[in-house]
Amino acid sequence: MWKMLKNWRWAILITALLLGGLAWSFWPQPQAVDLAAVSQGPMAVGVTDDGVTRVHELYTVTAPVTGYVTRIELEPGDAVVAGQTVIARMAAMPSSPLDQRSRSEISNAIAASRAAETGAAASLRLSEADLGRAEELAARGFLSKAQLDAKRASAAMQRADLARNRAETRRLQGLLAEPAAAGMPRGGAVAIRSPESGMVLRRFSESEGVTAQGTPLVEIGDPARMEVAADLLSREAIRIKPGDPVEITRWGGEGVLAGRVRTVEPFGSLKVSALGIEEQRVNVIIDFAPDAARRIARLGHGYQIDVTVILWRDPKAIRVPVGALFRGPDGAWNVFAADNGRARLRTVRIGHLNDDYGEVLAGLTPGTEVILNPSGDIADASRIRKRD
Repeated sequence: MWKMLKNWRWAILITALLLGGLAWSFWPQPQAVDLAAVSQGPMAVGVTDDGVTRVHELYTVTAPVTGYVTRIELEPGDAVVAGQTVIARMAAMPSSPLDQRSRSEISNAIAASRAAETGAAASLRLSEADLGRAEELAARGFLSKAQLDAKRASAAMQRADLARNRAETRRLQGLLAEPAAAGMPRGGAVAIRSPESGMVLRRFSESEGVTAQGTPLVEIGDPARMEVAADLLSREAIRIKPGDPVEITRWGGEGVLAGRVRTVEPFGSLKVSALGIEEQRVNVIIDFAPDAARRIARLGHGYQIDVTVILWRDPKAIRVPVGALFRGPDGAWNVFAADNGRARLRTVRIGHLNDDYGEVLAGLTPGTEVILNPSGDIADASRIRKRD
C-alpha cells in the first residue's frame, strides 16, 4: 500500500488540490448588504404639499366711475396710508374732436337756427305791437277781456319761441367749440385715495387715459400680515383640523418656519395636475407663528413655499428605516436583522409611517442592525457581511 501511495503521490496531491479548489469556488459566500440600526428619537407624520404666501387682507382699488385717470406715480413697494395717500385723480372724459362732415352739418344747423331766431324776433315784435294796441282799446272799453287775453298769450308764445331758438343756437355753437385734444380737463378732478394702510403690491396700469368703471388700478396690502394658502388633496385635507402644527420649508431662507392651521375651507374645487390628472383640491389656510414674523420680512405676496402639516409626532419613538421593511406572505411587516453574520427573519408590528422611518411597536429594540433593501437571495439564516 505504501509503495502504491508513493508511486501515485503526485497524482493524489494534484487531485486533492483540484477538489479543494472546486469546493472553495462553490462554497456559499456571505452576501454584501447595507445595514442600519434601529434608533430612538423624534418622529413625525404629516401631509406635505406646495403652498403660496398671501397678504391676509388684499385690497384691489378700482376706478369708481368711467372717466379720465391721471398717471399712477406709485411704484410697487411704496407705502400708503389709509384715507391720505392719493393713488390717482379722475375726471370726466374729454370731448371727442369733430370730423369735417359733422362740423359742416352743425354749421348748417346753426345757420338754420339763426334764421328761425330772426323770424321769431320779427313775430315777437309784431305780437307786442298788437298787444299794445289791444290794451289801449281795452282801456277805452272797445275790446273784450277775452280778446285782450288772447293777444297777451300770443305775445308770450312768441317770446318763448324766440328764447327756444336762441338756446338751440347756443347749443349748436357749443358743439363746434374745440375739445381738449389731450390731457385731463382742468376742473372737476376727484382724488382716489388708499382704502387701507400698507404697501402697493401690484400696479395694473401706469399711464393716464380713459378708464371704464370697475377697472383695477392697484392692489394694496399689509406685508406684515402674511398667511399661507396650501392647495391639498381633499382626501388629505379631511385629516387636518384647525390648530395642527405646520412646518414651512424651502421658503428661501435658512431653517424651518413654524405655523399653525387656521382653517380648512369647506369648498373643494376640481383642478388638473401637470400630468393631466383631475384632482379635488381644498385650500388650507395657515398662520405663521409669532416668532417667525421677523424672519419672513422678505417674503412677499404670491411666493411659493413647501408646507408640512403635522398629524402625529413623538419625540421618543422607536424607529426603523422604511427601506428595511417588507411585507411577508401573510401581509405582516418583516425585517432581516443581522445576528453574528447571519440574517434573521423577524416579524415586527409597525405603527405610523413616514418617508424615512416606521414606528416600531413590537419586534425590535434600539440598536438592532437591520438589512436595508434586502434582495430576493437573502433568506432566514443566510450568511451576510456589511458592504464596504
